[in-house]
Amino acid sequence: MDPRSGYCAATRVFRSKRADVPLPADPDLDVVTFLATRRHSGVVALVDAATGRRTTFAELWRAVAGAATALSAPPFSLRKGHVALILSPNSVHFPVAALAAMSLGAVVTTANPLNTAAEIAKQVADACPVLAFTTRDLLPKLPRSAQADLKIILLEPAHDHRLPTTTDPRIIATIDEISATTPNPSRRRDRVTQDDQATLLYSSGTTGPSKGVVATHRSLIAMVQIVMTRFRLDDSAGATETFLCTVPMFHVYGLVAFATGLLGCGATVVVLSKFELPEMLRCITAYGVTYLPLVPPILVAMVAHPKPLPLGQLRKVLSGGAPLSKELIEGFRDKYPRVEILQGYGLTESTAIGASTDSAEESRRYGTAGLLSPNTEAKIVDPDSGEALPVNRTGELWIRGPYVMKGYFKNAEATQSTVTPDGWLKTGDLCYIDEDGYLFVVDRLKELIKYKGYQVPPAELEALLLTHPDVTDVAVIPFPDREVGQFPMAYVVRKKGSNLSAAEVMEFVAKQVAPYKKVRKVAFVTDIPKNASGKILRKDLIKLATSKL
Repeated sequence: MDPRSGYCAATRVFRSKRADVPLPADPDLDVVTFLATRRHSGVVALVDAATGRRTTFAELWRAVAGAATALSAPPFSLRKGHVALILSPNSVHFPVAALAAMSLGAVVTTANPLNTAAEIAKQVADACPVLAFTTRDLLPKLPRSAQADLKIILLEPAHDHRLPTTTDPRIIATIDEISATTPNPSRRRDRVTQDDQATLLYSSGTTGPSKGVVATHRSLIAMVQIVMTRFRLDDSAGATETFLCTVPMFHVYGLVAFATGLLGCGATVVVLSKFELPEMLRCITAYGVTYLPLVPPILVAMVAHPKPLPLGQLRKVLSGGAPLSKELIEGFRDKYPRVEILQGYGLTESTAIGASTDSAEESRRYGTAGLLSPNTEAKIVDPDSGEALPVNRTGELWIRGPYVMKGYFKNAEATQSTVTPDGWLKTGDLCYIDEDGYLFVVDRLKELIKYKGYQVPPAELEALLLTHPDVTDVAVIPFPDREVGQFPMAYVVRKKGSNLSAAEVMEFVAKQVAPYKKVRKVAFVTDIPKNASGKILRKDLIKLATSKL
């Protein structure tokens, strides 16, 4: 192996230059036990940003044990293999719900609160949860049908005078009620192993509707170890770090880092229920935040601000979602010289981080997604010939590591086309690895549109637009935008004689999808360019759209 790049010419595989992290050998270990039994010097686990209410580690694990005891007994009788849905904005109750369910061997699935009732109904029909954790506001989005006979636990207090009273018969309890249950150490326990399913997160597929990604307790434990090593949090003698959780906990990064991983190493997590810049700045100062995870549009806003913003004791900003430009990194460094920018690259299918920059020095390699994560191997594969390529050659990135998903839920065909029999995950990203082992993401084979870090599959919007009576054909592409990254643009072929307008097209979509999926630009064309097999030539349309910029 070349020590500089990590590339081995004999196997055509790149190995991570970072030291492997130790992984527990005990097969009968679940991620919750793994987190709860780790030694650290932390005191406060969670802070509710809005109220300032603090939850200590002792209170957190007591609440998790109490909730698990309540969930394992009637009327819930939650068992290993059952699915529990969490539909909620970020809250200090989110980790309690997730950890209690996973400790019983139940599988946690999460949904974006911005999704429509129809989108959530689809996920419920696929995952078949027996139980849902949600808030009063979101109750109307949960399907009511004989098939979806969901028992509901509210992730908010029972008698909050600020909240409307509700008489939904599906509500059985609140999170505070089940957390207050006396833990019963002698309750019946299912054997939970590292190979058992832990989470079922829905990811925008390459084609068509989103698919459920199955991660095991082993995947989560491996990622927790990688996250802790990355932030050097396993040093129990050091001072505790404070993270501001701005990323959604329903997303893989939020769930793995903030609702699970960081709780095993003594760090304090300050939970923001909704992101707003003034509130973020208040929390950084009020709670002594040292680490701040962000999506690129927020960094853009911070650099664009006329005067440097007050960042208190902040030391590190963690950016994910899309690589940052040289101008942005330098602009940030000039304005906030005391704060380091770190970047990360990952997918739902890789249980979060597959590569990252872990120091200011590494981030100076402009445009890079970083070095491969510990315990990780990569191949760069020519999409046409299937040949594995050496240093500085562009192809599809394949990665292999202990955190790679088990597969797509109830979808063997999609699993076989994404994960090879020997464990390589085909990422769908066109990348190269340079002579120093840094990964660069060039383009997406998968054609997903990244709007403010949210993924929008063009195929989903195309299928929807084809149901419009005045539309004969359509193609949706990512349109670049400085503020949001990309937004969906539609090329539409109208039916003969139709006077369909761009505003009508946008309104038709807006009424049926979550806000981040809205089509925000429309052009009318006489036909959609396609290749011989009928696949839309999106590249040509992207060129056409951006040539006018």
